[in-house]
Amino acid sequence: MKYTFLFTILATLLSFLGHVSCQYRTKNTQASSLTERVQQLTEMAVKRPVLKFNGAKFKEFVKTTPRNYSVIVMFTAMAPQRQCQICRHANDEFTIVANSFRYSQSYSNKLFFAVVDFDEGSDVFQLMRLNTAPVYMHFPSKGKPKPADTMDIQRVGFAAEAIAKWISERTDIQIRVFRPPNYSGTVAVVMLLVLIGGFLYLRRNNLDFIYNKTIWGLGALFFTLTMISGQMWNHIRGPPFIHKSPNGNLAYIHGSSQGQFVLETYIVMVLNGAVVLGMILITEAAARKGDVKKRRIFAVIGLGIVAVFFSLLLSIFRNKAQGYPYSLLFK
Repeated sequence: MKYTFLFTILATLLSFLGHVSCQYRTKNTQASSLTERVQQLTEMAVKRPVLKFNGAKFKEFVKTTPRNYSVIVMFTAMAPQRQCQICRHANDEFTIVANSFRYSQSYSNKLFFAVVDFDEGSDVFQLMRLNTAPVYMHFPSKGKPKPADTMDIQRVGFAAEAIAKWISERTDIQIRVFRPPNYSGTVAVVMLLVLIGGFLYLRRNNLDFIYNKTIWGLGALFFTLTMISGQMWNHIRGPPFIHKSPNGNLAYIHGSSQGQFVLETYIVMVLNGAVVLGMILITEAAARKGDVKKRRIFAVIGLGIVAVFFSLLLSIFRNKAQGYPYSLLFK
């Protein structure tokens, strides 16, 4: 009995020491694995600020735990056959942020930037349940991504400044965006001024057109139609020309009031222009003197144009703003 009791105590002690040793080896292995992953990421980030991940690398560096670093991943589809008009522009803005972080004072191995292309990591898209691109997602150092860890580009856009602000909200890392010099706008303005100056010089003996009210009125009308159709929004947000769904269907009108496509702004501009044309016909019919029959025809045509095209505008707005109660000729 005495030896049995001692044997039991010895076996228990050995089992406990084995368990502690196993846990210690596991922790050391995890720590070694984490150190190696951080070292590999750091070495890759020195060569390329935005790391390219396929399915295997995504699982190794992003999904594997533990992590003591955050990863900002851009899910994109830049292959020409994917016809993602917005992806290349979004990738350029993402690269600007990554380069800005690389040369900023806050640079460290606590934050990395990566991109996963659909053609190189379709399994990652399935894993993350993504059916659209581009998507910016933050994978925190601890825990799983929350809804706020996916950037709402429909609301804030994907400009480099917006991405940097979103990153600072998620990681408390401040990134000052440094854009490469772009002189295309300056060159365009200079060329425009040269053309206008040359035209005025050639017509220096006959500048009566400058005082033409019709020309100035048409110019102001075109500028107004351009602004109210959303061209400035396109310039700031950089939306796609149209949207092509995975099943091949084309969408010309964005289904939300928070977004739009480039072609949609052209459609709205044409519809607004048609409404203005109808109003001009009605006004001219009322202001002109002469044949009453022609004036009535102009008035009826103008009224018909206004009714039809204004109804189309209401229909578009009704489809974009769900619950909008008003319509005219079309639902």
